[in-house]
Amino acid sequence: MSDVTGGPPVTGAWRPGDPVGDRQFATLFTDRPLELRAGGALSSVTVAYETWGTLNADASNAVLLLHALSLDSHAAGPSGPGHSQLGWWNPLIGPGRAIDTGRFFVVCPNVLGGCQGTSGPASIDPQTGKPFGSRFPVTTIRDQVLLEAAFADHLGIGRWYAVIGGSMGGQRALEWAVKYPDRVPRAVVIASGAAATAQEIALCSLQIRAIEADPCFHGGDYYDEAEGPWRGMAIARGIGQVSYRSELELEQRFNRGHQNDEHPFEGGLYTVESYLEYHGEKLAHRFDANSYIVLSRAMNHHDVGRGRGGVAEALRRVTAEVTIAGISSDGLYPLRLQHELADHIPRNKGVEVVHSIAGHDGFLTEHEAVGDIIAGSLS
Repeated sequence: MSDVTGGPPVTGAWRPGDPVGDRQFATLFTDRPLELRAGGALSSVTVAYETWGTLNADASNAVLLLHALSLDSHAAGPSGPGHSQLGWWNPLIGPGRAIDTGRFFVVCPNVLGGCQGTSGPASIDPQTGKPFGSRFPVTTIRDQVLLEAAFADHLGIGRWYAVIGGSMGGQRALEWAVKYPDRVPRAVVIASGAAATAQEIALCSLQIRAIEADPCFHGGDYYDEAEGPWRGMAIARGIGQVSYRSELELEQRFNRGHQNDEHPFEGGLYTVESYLEYHGEKLAHRFDANSYIVLSRAMNHHDVGRGRGGVAEALRRVTAEVTIAGISSDGLYPLRLQHELADHIPRNKGVEVVHSIAGHDGFLTEHEAVGDIIAGSLS
């Protein structure tokens, strides 16, 4: 649905009738509801996913890829109908690449609460025939992984060859290793930690407040309105973007440059301001504001130690061989969080450090270094 003002659409969510692209779909929990950790339940949950490679006869070569907050199932492949951008790990996935589709059957599902085909706030609530909106229940990383486990059962995959994720995907990969040790012999956790930090919670809460303060948010029920809360989401994305990149990278890329030589004294923008505006509006064309809130809150609730005797006790349950990697300049998930994982997970070789000025987003941009780490873990 397009914004009648000519700006971004009311929601950037994928909806039935839109181009499917490379998505496939599975509908789960049709005979019983998915019971959620914070209360509430969901029935007939749809999972959108993409695959690459071929599953072998005994289903022993399946690799699960788990995406970060604003990404989706399109981990590899070109942009085009159904996919607004190139696959987020496109250089790493394919025949002979770090995640070798000649060897592995690679699966990437869109996360529960997302907006690119998996059930989320923009999806139709079967009880009302309208988008869930404000009625979509609180979800957690554990709920997301519970759905992914049911999805694996649907595919006939009882045990993954490996589970791989970065950022929010790393939180899910870690939860997989803790909750389902018999199903995860290998895991790769990149740029993530055992529990959300106070800084992460603070930054996410500011982003949520920015969206909720948009007059077009309407308490989360904006789907039938003429305009959606894209301005609030653009501000939220700007806050996030600053935390995803390092101070040094921003300085080297933008310094104090002016956009189009327009001096800020005369109403022009600094180049870095223009950069943030561009990324904010770009996100509004492919994402949903409610999903941004739901997934941000899920990340804030992340704590593998909750109800398990604490972080150290929970991590000691992991039997997988875990590859732990971090980005040297990551201010959002600093290396101390990866060292905490290494201190308590029994089978790991310490923290592999990707030396980069790219900040947290280095797990997406440092293809060669990250690819080498993943390839080593799958060998």
